[in-house]
Amino acid sequence: MAILTVFFQMLSLLLMIGAGYLMTKKEMMDAHTNEKISKMIVNVFNPMLFLSSAFGSIGQISMHTLFQIGWIAVGMFAFFILAGMVMTPFFDKDSEQRKIFQMMFVFSNLGFIGIPVISSVLGPEYVVYITAFLVVYNVVFYTYGMSVMEGSFSVASLKGMVNPGTISSVIAVFVLGLELSVPDFIGTAVTYLGNATSPLALVLVGYALACSEPKRIFGEVRLYVFSVIKLLVLPLLMLPVLRMFTEDPAILSVCMIMFGMPIGNMPLILGTERGIDGRTCSAAIILSTVLCVFTVPVLVTMAG
Repeated sequence: MAILTVFFQMLSLLLMIGAGYLMTKKEMMDAHTNEKISKMIVNVFNPMLFLSSAFGSIGQISMHTLFQIGWIAVGMFAFFILAGMVMTPFFDKDSEQRKIFQMMFVFSNLGFIGIPVISSVLGPEYVVYITAFLVVYNVVFYTYGMSVMEGSFSVASLKGMVNPGTISSVIAVFVLGLELSVPDFIGTAVTYLGNATSPLALVLVGYALACSEPKRIFGEVRLYVFSVIKLLVLPLLMLPVLRMFTEDPAILSVCMIMFGMPIGNMPLILGTERGIDGRTCSAAIILSTVLCVFTVPVLVTMAG
């Protein structure tokens, strides 16, 4: 896929972010609206998009492929964890902020941003590939992620793995594995609900941008360095290893996009709950989300 084609598809996502920015400035959105839409995306629209993609991919993707992608996801998280351990000390001297940077290296926005990017760049039928990444994400987050923030592992944190995203991912895997068919009226309703995910998720990024200090987001050199490493350098380092496992262009493109996703919200949410200053994390989330518009085309092009 030509780099300009991918770039313009990513640019359309940036325009949706801009719409959210303008709606916030025009006071059409506030913190209450942001909170409610976020909950709807996480608990309803995202899960419906997984199921919709699964319903449309029955007979077109094998369980072998899903398991292959799952093992690739395991490798991705292992690499990011190692990279975070090695590089985090270079970005902040404060012990609490180091926890946040370590989390930012590992936990990308695979759902909120990954889904609209995959859907726009490759097509909605490829969204089902993300289910394997999200299942692994949940396991890693509620084990490694919680232990980083708490300083130790707690079995109680595993309860968090039971959530709408994980449940819908598991259902999607069963639907594909057993090639289950669903009535058309159910498939249509699920598809329409799932289609709301991408624009709403991007509008919320625009809201976050409108509520932030531009100087703090775009004025810190270390955040640019971090973003380039996170979005471009680490994914490109993984590409030669990825090619050892598959030469399928669809899998390569999906995985490279997943490797290069911006920072997710969970490090910020966990840090805020524990009283850690989240301003740097918030700025890094927004900056990396904007920059991925330019880095994703490079990754997809390199994937071939």
